[in-house]
Amino acid sequence: MSRPLAALVAAVALLLLASVYTVSETEQVILTQFGRPLGGVLKEPGLHLKVPFIQTVHRFDKRWLEYDGDPNEIPTKDKKYIWVDTYARWRIADPLRFYQAVHDERGGQSRLDDIVDGETRNAVASFDLIEVVRSSNRPFQVTEELAGIGSAEAMAPVAMGRSQIAQIILEKAARITPEFGIELVDVRFKRINYVETVQQKVFERMVSERKRIAERSRSEGQGRAAEIRGQKERDMLSASSAGYKSAQEIKGAADAKATTIYASAYGRDPDLYQFLKSMETLNASLDEKTWLILSTDSELLKYLKSEGSR
Repeated sequence: MSRPLAALVAAVALLLLASVYTVSETEQVILTQFGRPLGGVLKEPGLHLKVPFIQTVHRFDKRWLEYDGDPNEIPTKDKKYIWVDTYARWRIADPLRFYQAVHDERGGQSRLDDIVDGETRNAVASFDLIEVVRSSNRPFQVTEELAGIGSAEAMAPVAMGRSQIAQIILEKAARITPEFGIELVDVRFKRINYVETVQQKVFERMVSERKRIAERSRSEGQGRAAEIRGQKERDMLSASSAGYKSAQEIKGAADAKATTIYASAYGRDPDLYQFLKSMETLNASLDEKTWLILSTDSELLKYLKSEGSR
């Protein structure tokens, strides 16, 4: 194939490629010629024709898109400064108007920043903090941990609530977005938090309150421990007294019985008893290395002398 013919084939192929374009099921398309829109919106998927190099294809997503706003510092009606973070769902409802107003999705996100953030600021500033935080007037149980740290404020009745405020933001913002070819279907609060300075004070207040609760629990525990120790000591003293009393009674009975036996034995033969006691005394007092010198009239020798004379 000659070079001129090859160049002609390549030019025809390039021209054909530049003359067709495809549209997927998730896309919608508008054509522009020298920056000016031509015709309406093309939503049918498939292969389509255009004038090459003159007409330009602009593709827009049919699906619901996500808007994730940046946190904004907003004062509430009762002058509480909070960070409010929102998110939303939207789609390109009118691609032609969308293209003319914001050109592309990045421009649409930027426009939503202005609309949603502005309506959020207006709505939050119109209500007290409790309205933004809570969603309903459900029964609110004040626990021991919450007592004394704003429980009265937390139990205040809610007239609108977080969900209704989000709905107000959606309704007002949705009236504006059609001007830009945008359909806004949902707006929600993703996160609500105190600003750092107020947050620090709240944390310090919570910490001090929990320290107070911990100290009270510790004092109650120490009091209960002292009560248990006192009861233990009383029980031990009572058991010891009962044991001592029982031991003394047994000892007294044994002593009485021994005395009775001694008295009975002594009554039968007093001389023998005296003799045996004298021998026991000598045996306990002397050992094999001890010398004992007694006079002849010693009481210890009295019975020996009498026995010897017999």
